[in-house]
Amino acid sequence: MIKALILCDDKGALSELAMMLEKKDTDITWVKTGSLALSMIVKEKFDLLIIDESLKDMTGIDLVKKVVAINPTINCVIASKLSPKNFHRATEGLGVLMQLPLMPSKEDAEKLLSHLNKVLGNRF
Repeated sequence: MIKALILCDDKGALSELAMMLEKKDTDITWVKTGSLALSMIVKEKFDLLIIDESLKDMTGIDLVKKVVAINPTINCVIASKLSPKNFHRATEGLGVLMQLPLMPSKEDAEKLLSHLNKVLGNRF
C-alpha cells in the first residue's frame, strides 16, 4: 500500500486525483498546512506528497525545500500554475517528481501513477 499525504486548503481541487489514487490501493491523509505536514513526516513514513502551490503557511515549493532536508526520499508533486519552464527553474535540484495542474484530471492522475509506479518499482 502506498501512503500519500495531500496538502491543500480546498479538497475539491484535488479530489479526482485522490479518488484515482485510492482506487490503486493508496492510503491518503489530508492536511491544510505545511507545518503540520512537516511534523507528520518526522513521525510517519509517506511515499508521496501531493502539494498545492499555496498553503496557509507557506508555498508548495518552500515546503518541498524543508521536506528534502528532513527526508529526501519522499516523492513530491506540486500542483502549480507556473509554466513548465518556470516550474523547472523554481524546483530544479529539489527532486520534484512532476508538476500537476491546479485541478488535476483523470489523465493527470494516470500520469502520476505511471511515474510513481516506475519510481517505487511497480509496488501497485
